[in-house]
Amino acid sequence: MAVKLRLARHGAKKKAYYRIVAAEDTAPRDGRFLEHIGSYDPNPNPPAVQLKRDRIRHWLSQGAAPTPTVKSLLKTYLETDDSVRATRNAYVPTDAPEPVAAEPAPAPATEAPAAEAAAPVADSDES
Repeated sequence: MAVKLRLARHGAKKKAYYRIVAAEDTAPRDGRFLEHIGSYDPNPNPPAVQLKRDRIRHWLSQGAAPTPTVKSLLKTYLETDDSVRATRNAYVPTDAPEPVAAEPAPAPATEAPAAEAAAPVADSDES
Protein backbone atom coordinates (compact mmCIF):
# COMPACT_ATOMS: atom_id res chain seq x y z
CA MET A 1 0.00 0.00 0.00
CA ALA A 2 1.59 3.27 -1.14
CA VAL A 3 0.44 6.43 0.61
CA LYS A 4 0.43 9.89 -0.94
CA LEU A 5 -0.08 13.31 0.58
CA ARG A 6 -2.37 15.11 -1.83
CA LEU A 7 -5.16 17.66 -2.23
CA ALA A 8 -8.87 16.80 -2.11
CA ARG A 9 -11.06 19.47 -3.74
CA HIS A 10 -14.03 20.91 -1.85
CA GLY A 11 -16.14 24.07 -2.09
CA ALA A 12 -18.38 25.54 -4.75
CA LYS A 13 -17.79 26.08 -8.42
CA LYS A 14 -15.00 28.65 -8.91
CA LYS A 15 -14.67 28.95 -5.09
CA ALA A 16 -12.59 25.86 -4.45
CA TYR A 17 -10.63 25.14 -1.32
CA TYR A 18 -8.61 22.03 -0.67
CA ARG A 19 -8.02 19.61 2.16
CA ILE A 20 -4.57 18.08 2.42
CA VAL A 21 -5.04 14.37 3.03
CA ALA A 22 -3.02 11.20 3.37
CA ALA A 23 -4.59 8.70 0.97
CA GLU A 24 -3.74 5.50 -0.82
CA ASP A 25 -2.44 6.18 -4.30
CA THR A 26 -5.25 4.07 -5.85
CA ALA A 27 -8.07 6.04 -4.15
CA PRO A 28 -9.94 8.69 -6.19
CA ARG A 29 -8.98 12.35 -5.77
CA ASP A 30 -11.99 13.26 -3.60
CA GLY A 31 -12.60 9.73 -2.40
CA ARG A 32 -11.45 7.64 0.49
CA PHE A 33 -8.52 8.92 2.55
CA LEU A 34 -6.64 7.80 5.63
CA GLU A 35 -6.30 11.11 7.48
CA HIS A 36 -7.03 14.81 7.03
CA ILE A 37 -3.76 16.64 7.76
CA GLY A 38 -4.39 20.22 6.69
CA SER A 39 -6.24 22.67 4.47
CA TYR A 40 -5.38 25.13 1.72
CA ASP A 41 -7.65 27.96 0.55
CA PRO A 42 -6.20 29.82 -2.47
CA ASN A 43 -9.05 32.38 -2.66
CA PRO A 44 -7.90 35.04 -0.16
CA ASN A 45 -4.72 37.01 -0.65
CA PRO A 46 -2.44 35.66 0.86
CA PRO A 47 -3.73 32.07 0.68
CA ALA A 48 -5.00 30.55 3.91
CA VAL A 49 -3.03 27.48 4.95
CA GLN A 50 -3.49 25.32 8.02
CA LEU A 51 -1.30 22.28 8.68
CA LYS A 52 -1.13 19.52 11.29
CA ARG A 53 2.67 19.54 11.33
CA ASP A 54 3.18 16.58 13.65
CA ARG A 55 0.93 14.35 11.53
CA ILE A 56 2.58 15.48 8.29
CA ARG A 57 6.01 14.61 9.72
CA HIS A 58 4.63 11.24 10.82
CA TRP A 59 3.37 10.38 7.34
CA LEU A 60 6.58 11.57 5.70
CA SER A 61 8.60 9.39 8.10
CA GLN A 62 6.40 6.43 7.13
CA GLY A 63 7.34 6.91 3.47
CA ALA A 64 4.33 8.85 2.17
CA ALA A 65 5.10 10.71 -1.04
CA PRO A 66 3.70 14.23 -1.44
CA THR A 67 2.35 15.29 -4.83
CA PRO A 68 4.18 18.22 -6.49
CA THR A 69 1.55 20.73 -5.32
CA VAL A 70 1.59 19.50 -1.72
CA LYS A 71 5.39 19.37 -1.81
CA SER A 72 5.41 23.05 -2.82
CA LEU A 73 2.97 23.95 -0.01
CA LEU A 74 5.02 22.04 2.55
CA LYS A 75 8.23 23.67 1.38
CA THR A 76 6.63 27.11 1.83
CA TYR A 77 4.52 26.65 4.98
CA LEU A 78 5.82 23.68 7.01
CA GLU A 79 8.28 25.76 9.05
CA THR A 80 6.10 28.89 9.33
CA ASP A 81 2.92 29.73 11.25
CA ASP A 82 -0.53 29.01 9.86
CA SER A 83 -2.08 31.79 7.80
CA VAL A 84 -5.73 31.05 8.47
CA ARG A 85 -8.19 33.96 8.45
CA ALA A 86 -10.94 34.29 11.02
CA THR A 87 -13.77 33.97 8.50
CA ARG A 88 -13.64 32.12 5.23
CA ASN A 89 -14.31 34.02 2.00
CA ALA A 90 -14.44 37.34 3.81
CA TYR A 91 -13.45 40.14 1.46
CA VAL A 92 -10.57 42.11 2.88
CA PRO A 93 -9.03 44.58 0.42
CA THR A 94 -5.26 44.46 0.58
CA ASP A 95 -4.51 47.94 -0.75
CA ALA A 96 -7.31 49.89 0.94
CA PRO A 97 -6.22 52.65 3.32
CA GLU A 98 -7.01 52.30 6.98
CA PRO A 99 -10.22 54.06 8.01
CA VAL A 100 -9.61 57.48 9.46
CA ALA A 101 -11.52 58.38 12.59
CA ALA A 102 -13.53 61.57 12.24
CA GLU A 103 -12.23 64.41 14.36
CA PRO A 104 -14.63 65.41 17.10
CA ALA A 105 -16.33 68.77 16.64
CA PRO A 106 -14.81 71.51 18.79
CA ALA A 107 -16.74 72.21 21.95
CA PRO A 108 -18.84 75.40 21.75
CA ALA A 109 -17.21 78.30 23.54
CA THR A 110 -19.06 79.38 26.64
CA GLU A 111 -20.17 82.95 26.51
CA ALA A 112 -18.63 85.22 29.08
CA PRO A 113 -21.16 87.32 31.01
CA ALA A 114 -21.78 90.61 29.28
CA ALA A 115 -20.18 93.68 30.85
CA GLU A 116 -23.57 95.37 30.95
CA ALA A 117 -25.11 92.66 33.05
CA ALA A 118 -22.26 92.73 35.51
CA ALA A 119 -22.35 96.49 36.12
CA PRO A 120 -25.37 98.05 37.80
CA VAL A 121 -27.44 100.11 35.50
CA ALA A 122 -27.84 103.73 36.57
CA ASP A 123 -31.36 104.99 35.91
CA SER A 124 -32.11 108.53 35.00
CA ASP A 125 -31.97 111.16 37.74
CA GLU A 126 -34.77 110.98 40.19
CA SER A 127 -36.23 114.34 41.11
